[in-house]
Amino acid sequence: MPCICYPIEHLIIQATVKFSEGEDSLCAVATLRSLRLFFTSPSPIANKNRGFPSLLLNIKKPFYHKCRRMSISNSSPSHTDSNEDAGSSPIPFDYAEIVVIRHGETTWNSSGRIQGHLDAELNEVGRQQATAVADRLSKESKVSAVYSSDLKRALETAQIIAKSCNLNEVIQDPALRERHLGDLQGLVFRDAARLNPEAYRAFSSPKTNQEIPGGGESLDQLYQRMTSSLERIARKHKGERVIAVTHGGALRALFKRAAPKGLSQGKVMNTSVNIFHLSDSDDWIIKVWGDVSHLSKTGFLESGFGGDKNSG
Repeated sequence: MPCICYPIEHLIIQATVKFSEGEDSLCAVATLRSLRLFFTSPSPIANKNRGFPSLLLNIKKPFYHKCRRMSISNSSPSHTDSNEDAGSSPIPFDYAEIVVIRHGETTWNSSGRIQGHLDAELNEVGRQQATAVADRLSKESKVSAVYSSDLKRALETAQIIAKSCNLNEVIQDPALRERHLGDLQGLVFRDAARLNPEAYRAFSSPKTNQEIPGGGESLDQLYQRMTSSLERIARKHKGERVIAVTHGGALRALFKRAAPKGLSQGKVMNTSVNIFHLSDSDDWIIKVWGDVSHLSKTGFLESGFGGDKNSG
């Protein structure tokens, strides 16, 4: 049965929207029950950065068979051996566990500038975020390899993680890059419609095969590139845990592959932890989605560009 983790604020919005739109009452009731459990639990989770446990969403007959094996759950912020979280539980021999991380924050993230394939570097906050997630991952199950987009913001994040996990090499893979956003790249997002209306219209099109002028990718092209890349990594690492550092729009494409249609992924935060299990039989299981509990001291940026529909 599918379950998904969200910050507490998102749960309240989900429940309100489901009732106001007249959606299947089971979905809304499950949301409210999870909220009640949150506030009545003897040890409620106070950290809003941590994903929410066991929220049952979108349990509808057309999607049930398709997503019954998907278990989106929380990992513990303390990472102790007594917790049966995805960071310490055994990996089935016929699956690869891929921990997919969004890169740390950049100055362009904080200023709302569109990055795409342009090579912005991490800012100081981004480096602190990368150090925090690296420390977390080093205390979890052994990592066999670290892969990364070859763009600087992802590569530097990956290098910090690899060092913390006692790995000497980061395997660079251009297929893990962000969506190419064509002529929009380098523009501040709020100015994009005015400065390049043609590219902005293409970007905003509901057609998933719509490319963006200036060499920009369509959503279909991004989806194909990212899913093929993760499947290629999975085939090399059956029974192992590996890390892949990528980008917000790229992660959203992976979510679409693993989750049933209509399930909202929310915003993908900088250095969020997202864990996928992939098998040769074409099973994709999301074990953890959007966990930023490691950023409780560092802080994380909710207003910057990227990680939502604006990044692909």
